[in-house]
Amino acid sequence: MLQFDLLQTDPASHARRGRLTLNHGVVQTPIFMPVGTYGTVKGVLPRSLEEMGAQIILGNTFHLWMRPGLDVMAQFGGLHRFEKWDKPILTDSGGFQVWSLGEMRKITEEGVKFSSPVNGDKLFLTPEISMQIQTVLNSDIVMQFDECTPYISVEPKTKGQLTTEAEARSSMELSLRWAQRCQSEFARLENPNALFGIVQGGMFEHLRQESLEQLVAMDFPGYAIGGVSVGEPKEEMLRIMAHTPHRLPAHKPRYLMGVGTPEDLVEGVAQGVDMFDCVMPTRNARNGTLFTRHGDLKIRNARHKTDERPLDETCTCHACAGSSSIAYSQGGREGFSRAYLHHLDRCAEMLGPMLASIHNLHYYLNLMREVREALDAGRFGAFVTQFKADRARGV
Repeated sequence: MLQFDLLQTDPASHARRGRLTLNHGVVQTPIFMPVGTYGTVKGVLPRSLEEMGAQIILGNTFHLWMRPGLDVMAQFGGLHRFEKWDKPILTDSGGFQVWSLGEMRKITEEGVKFSSPVNGDKLFLTPEISMQIQTVLNSDIVMQFDECTPYISVEPKTKGQLTTEAEARSSMELSLRWAQRCQSEFARLENPNALFGIVQGGMFEHLRQESLEQLVAMDFPGYAIGGVSVGEPKEEMLRIMAHTPHRLPAHKPRYLMGVGTPEDLVEGVAQGVDMFDCVMPTRNARNGTLFTRHGDLKIRNARHKTDERPLDETCTCHACAGSSSIAYSQGGREGFSRAYLHHLDRCAEMLGPMLASIHNLHYYLNLMREVREALDAGRFGAFVTQFKADRARGV
């Protein structure tokens, strides 16, 4: 079902090096997981993901339930065969998507009632139904159905204000009760994969600790930290990141949901996180922002119009260094210039966001590879210092 081996720890931080064995393969941690909401990482072929070192990707329970639906998923025996990905997959339970519906959903003890954003049908999602959907998807890691505690209250009496401690407690306790129901249904379905619990509690450390302790008592195979990157200031997110991950069991994987920038990932590793996901690499790529070793690059800026350099001279992705299928040569180096990518973006050509997505995902995955190598070599602290200096240099 799941095996986690702790291979190395950093004596100066909470950083750790591990190996996660799942039904569809082995994942070296720390790892970044590309997001494939609808069964595809936008604009990127599965083969390209493998070539850039992706070991595990995400799918989304909520959206795959909407389209193509469980009948199609069952016909293909799950998500792996459907999207032609034979490595591990993690599926989000739908809790975050339900949260994002705002006033379009009604939360009760039993579950969440809402109108389908696809066709308006009245739907009801419960912890049990989430487990049933994810069993059909056959994802290697199944997430419990939870309520994502908002940073800004959506309650009628306090709407638009910061979520109060009482509201955060109520939300956290509901997620704990749902966690127990998820665990029971997961066992009843005899799902052969792994179910993770999700720590909630908003921006309140003592509520996070309560959530953590009760989830640990339920003995999940792995744990996630949810309810961050939901509109809170960066310093608030970093405070929760510093509090929670290293307090989770050392012999089980730790997953920080929906985070974040390259700096967030490196800081998360230092705080004891093993697994990350975020739409930022592909979303920012589609909006013309590229991540590089020496800072972020806005390809829409006019200064790139005649720039013959690649996005990142240290990068080996298809966009920067090319491949056997990309024969364009510049100065003895295969790949594409900033000028060309600027042109594609200005003309809204599909190749532009495709190459940008490949570059950003390659950057994130390569960053995690370098983190693992630094941990293996016992030089994580020196790596972090160099990483910060490189990113501050500018492009």
